[in-house]
Amino acid sequence: LPPTQIVPKLADKGTYIASESTFYRVLREEKMQHHRGRSQKPSKRIPESHLATSSNQVWTWDITWLGGPVKGLYYRLYLILDLFSRKVVGWEVWETEEAKHAETLVKKAVINEKIQGAPLVLHSDNGSPMKAETFLSLLEKLGIQSSFSRPRVSNDNPYSEAMFRTLKYRPDFPHKGFTSLAEAREWAQQFVHWYNEIHLHSGLNFVTPVQCHTGEHVAILEKRKEVYEVAKAKHPERWAKSTRNWAPNKQVALNPMRDKGQTEALRKP
Repeated sequence: LPPTQIVPKLADKGTYIASESTFYRVLREEKMQHHRGRSQKPSKRIPESHLATSSNQVWTWDITWLGGPVKGLYYRLYLILDLFSRKVVGWEVWETEEAKHAETLVKKAVINEKIQGAPLVLHSDNGSPMKAETFLSLLEKLGIQSSFSRPRVSNDNPYSEAMFRTLKYRPDFPHKGFTSLAEAREWAQQFVHWYNEIHLHSGLNFVTPVQCHTGEHVAILEKRKEVYEVAKAKHPERWAKSTRNWAPNKQVALNPMRDKGQTEALRKP
């Protein structure tokens, strides 16, 4: 019997030996705590993760809803993000969620980035457009490896989720809804331009996603480091420690692993 049965049965006989937790502790120490029954032993599912060391190695994508002109009417923003550089490499707004729209978007992004045939991972959640047979078939034809979040786990695609949060917290985001599909597309285009080419991304040590995507960020951050070193040489009394770290990111993990062995496994081809 399990301790939860043993303890009350003993109590009914007027006997107390120890609490349930103590029974369990002793069972564990004696290696007698085993899974019982026919059901499978519960296991912790580790989220899929991929390591990007440069642009166009890992993409994440998702769909978010944008309010329309009347209550209950929504437009769908499809958006693909590069994991390493955070650049939006593909986007479009449609009225529905369909696999054919996702197929169009992925093909367009691959062509625009000029990476036909190059190794690429595309991560998403488990939505119906992401799991559609025609869409998965397209990925296979393009040589793209599909990757999915765990079922019913919303934070396995954190970069896309963070992007949508940034989008909807912009001061000019029309919270009352867009008046038309054309207006939604125009606003999205302006947002993507700002995000890619103007916005200094905190996760990239404050360079733009485009600068990181092209590799221009390395020289920019090196220049900043030199500026700080010169300033410290002129006024060393103003610096208690070393200057600010302006080093560029060398790698980005989709879902960073806490276990060192798992992290090392990600680095292997």
